[in-house]
Amino acid sequence: MPDPEDLLTALDPEQRAVATALRGPVSVVAGAGTGKTRAITHRIAYGVATGLYEPTEVLAVTFTTRAAGEMRSRLASLGAGRVQARTFHSAALRQARYFWPQVYGTEFPEIVQSKFGLVAGATRRLGLRAETPLLRDLSSEIEWAKVSNIAPTDYAEAARRHRREVADVDPPMVGNILAAYEEVKREQHRIDMEDILLVTAAILADDERVAAQVRRQYRWFVVDEFQDVNPLQSTLLDLWLGGRDDVCVVGDPRQTIYSFAGASPRLLTGFTQRYPDATRLELVRNYRSTPQVVAVANAVFPRRSAPGVRLESQQQSGEPVRYHGYPDEPAEASAVADEVQRRHRGGTPYREMAVLYRINAQSETFEEAFGERGIPFTLRGAEGFFQRAEVRQAVTLLRGAAHAGDEGKDLAGSVRDVLAAMDYREEPPAGAGNVRDRWESLHAIVTMAAELGESDPAATLATLVADLERRAQVAHAPAADGVTLSTMHAAKGLEWDVVFCTGMQEGTLPSPHSQTAEEIEEERRLFYVGLTRARSILSVSWSRARKAGGRGNRGPTRFLDPLLPPDHESRHVGVKSAKKRSHAALEELEPADRELFERLKQWRATQASESKVPAYVIFTDATLLGIVSVRPSNPQELVGISGIGATKRERFGADVLRIVAE
Repeated sequence: MPDPEDLLTALDPEQRAVATALRGPVSVVAGAGTGKTRAITHRIAYGVATGLYEPTEVLAVTFTTRAAGEMRSRLASLGAGRVQARTFHSAALRQARYFWPQVYGTEFPEIVQSKFGLVAGATRRLGLRAETPLLRDLSSEIEWAKVSNIAPTDYAEAARRHRREVADVDPPMVGNILAAYEEVKREQHRIDMEDILLVTAAILADDERVAAQVRRQYRWFVVDEFQDVNPLQSTLLDLWLGGRDDVCVVGDPRQTIYSFAGASPRLLTGFTQRYPDATRLELVRNYRSTPQVVAVANAVFPRRSAPGVRLESQQQSGEPVRYHGYPDEPAEASAVADEVQRRHRGGTPYREMAVLYRINAQSETFEEAFGERGIPFTLRGAEGFFQRAEVRQAVTLLRGAAHAGDEGKDLAGSVRDVLAAMDYREEPPAGAGNVRDRWESLHAIVTMAAELGESDPAATLATLVADLERRAQVAHAPAADGVTLSTMHAAKGLEWDVVFCTGMQEGTLPSPHSQTAEEIEEERRLFYVGLTRARSILSVSWSRARKAGGRGNRGPTRFLDPLLPPDHESRHVGVKSAKKRSHAALEELEPADRELFERLKQWRATQASESKVPAYVIFTDATLLGIVSVRPSNPQELVGISGIGATKRERFGADVLRIVAE
C-alpha cells in the first residue's frame, strides 16, 4: 500500500484539492487538458491508502470502455486495483444479470446488438417502408426517447418541445413506431442497450431488498464526464445512492456536445443547487496546449460568466494560431494537404496530425487531396466517401445509365434524374441524422457532376463515372499510421500535435439545423472541443464557395468574430453580416461589460490623442470587444485577442490589464 502523502506529491494544487476532498458531495469542473483523470484516480487511491475507502465499496463510472480501462490501469498502478471502474452500461448489466432471476424467476433476456431488425419489424407492422438510413435515424430517436424517460404516448409533444425531427416522418407516427418497437421486442423476449439501464433502475426502485444489497456493496461513487450524463443515467445514479451524498462528479460544461443523445450541461452546473453543501473545485491548468491555443479556446466563450473554467496553459509559448479563408473547398483541402506534407518533412509524424470538420460529407475533398499526394490517412468513426453504401449504389446506377445511353440536356440534370431512383431531391430532408448524411453524399455527387459539366460541356455520364472511379482510386489511401480525418464529435477525448479545424464557415458551423440560442451554444461548445484537441499547432480555415469557381458568398463562422484580426484578408467576405454581428454584440453587452468597453474607449481616445493618430490605429472596436469578451488577467491571455500583436502587446498590454483588473 503506497504512503498517502506520496500520492499527493505529483499533483498540482488544484488536483491535490480534488484528491483530498474524500467525502461527498463533490463537484469538479475540469477544463480541457487539465488532468481530470489523474486527479480523480489519485483521489480514489488516496481514499484507499488512508483507510477511509474499502476498495470494493467504490464504484467509478464513465462513458466509454476505453476510458474505464484507462481508469482501471491507473488505479492498479496507484495501489487501488480492487476498485470497480466501469461504464454505466457495464455496471448496470452486471447488477441486472445477477438480480433478474431472483426478482422475476426467469432467465435474463437476450440483448440485441442492433435495433435495425426490430425497428424494421415495427415499421412494417404500421405499413411503412423504411430504408437503412431512416432505420438508423429511428433507432437513434428510440434511444433518445428512452434515455430521456419519454414514453411513446408522450413523444409527439416532447419532439415539438425539443424540436426533434426524423427525416420526413411526422412526430405522432414516430411515437407509434416507438410503441410498435416495444411490442415487437417484448414478443421476442429481448432487450436493447437502453433497457439494461431501465431494467436495473426498475429492479432497484421496485425491490427494496435488492436496493439495500447494492447500497451495502457500494458506498462511494465517482462519475467521470458528468456533463454527458442523460436523465436515465442520472436516475440510476440516484437509485445507487439511495439518498446518500458520497458522490464526486467530474466534467466540463464547455464540452457538452451530445444533447442529441439526451445529455445536458445543467446536471453538472446545477449540482451545487441540488447539493447546497457540496464542495465545488476547479481544474484550470491546461497541460496539453500552448498559450496561443489556450487563449483562442478561452475567447470562444464571449462572457466570463459562461459555464466552465478559463484555462491557463502550462506549456511553453508556441506558434500563433493560423486563420485561412480559401476561395473554395478543393482549394482548402489542397492547401491543408500541402501543409501536412510540409509538417511531415519537418519531422511531425502523420499520426500526430488531424483534420477536423463538422459533418462526415466534408471528408471527400480531403480524401482526394491526400490521395493525390500519397499522404496516408485514417477516417475516424466513418467510412471513406467512396466506401459509403449510398455512394457505391449511386455509382452503380450511374454506370448503368451511361451504358444505356440515358443522357439528358445537361450532365447535372441527368445525374439528378438517375439518383431520383434513390429518392434524391434537390431540397435537403428535414432534420439531421443519417437520412441527411445520405442526402449530403448524393448531393456531393450532383455537385461533382455540375463542376464537370461546367469545365467540360461535352462531358457525359460515362465521363462522370470515369471521374468518380478515378477519385475513388486516388482517395483509397487509409492507413493506421496516417493523418486522422474526423468530425469534431468523433474527436472528443483525443489530441494531436497539429490540428486543422476546417470548413469553419457560416452555414456549416453552426449547423443550419441549430436555430435556438441553446442549439447555437452547443455548436459553440463543439467548436471549442475541436480547438482544444491541438497541443502545439492549430489552424482554422473556411472556404467561400463549395465548388471550384463557385460564388464566394460564405464567410467565417460567427464564433471567430472575437478572434480574427480586423484587417484579415478574408474579412471582405460577408463583411456586412460580420459588422451586424459586431453591432449586435455591442448592443447585447451586460452592464459590467458595457462599462469596461466604455473605459477602454476612453483610454484609447487618450492614447490616440497623445500619438496624434486615429483611434482605430490603437485598437479597433472589434479588438476592444475581444478584450471585453476574454477579460485577460495576465499577458499570456492577450495572445489570442484579434488585433493585439507582439508590438501592441508590449506597448499597451500593461494598460489593458490594469483597466480590466480595475
